[in-house]
Amino acid sequence: MSVRILALVGSLRAGSHNRQLAEAAVKLAPAGAEVVLYEGLADIPFYNEDVDVEGGVPAAAVQLREAAQGADAFLLFSPEYNGTMPAVLKNAIDWLSRPYGAGAISGKPVAVIGTAFGQYGGVWAQDEARKAAGIAGGKVVEDIKLSIPGSVTRFAETHPVDDAEVAAQLTEVVTQLQAQAA
Repeated sequence: MSVRILALVGSLRAGSHNRQLAEAAVKLAPAGAEVVLYEGLADIPFYNEDVDVEGGVPAAAVQLREAAQGADAFLLFSPEYNGTMPAVLKNAIDWLSRPYGAGAISGKPVAVIGTAFGQYGGVWAQDEARKAAGIAGGKVVEDIKLSIPGSVTRFAETHPVDDAEVAAQLTEVVTQLQAQAA
């Protein structure tokens, strides 16, 4: 049985180091695990309960929920924006938390990792993302943590997949998440 892990990246920038980290996770996934990088978070409107009704849910939100329903686990990649997670990632978690108690994230393993320019690698943002995902119903795997500091310099000329230390750590993260979902 293959474990399907849906990767959500909290940065919309094309050259995002968190996106590159997610791309590396896709390439480094061990046998029996498939990491799928979700495209389209930028198209999802901010969560609004008034439109989250049958027949009114925006198509982009429906697509996210469908992708999440088909996932066995989630791997969230969060940079740090002003000390917290980016709005695009929080918005995705909000859409996945509904309907209350039965959202697409409910009961599924969730890990949060990432990289940021600062010396702590975005730990505040990642902690906030873990908190939100847990409140949304996800089964946050607290033991899985990877915060890579100094992203601007560390990945200036090297893609994360080509950084031996990061590649090993990332492979371990996906392996641990795969075990949680199996």
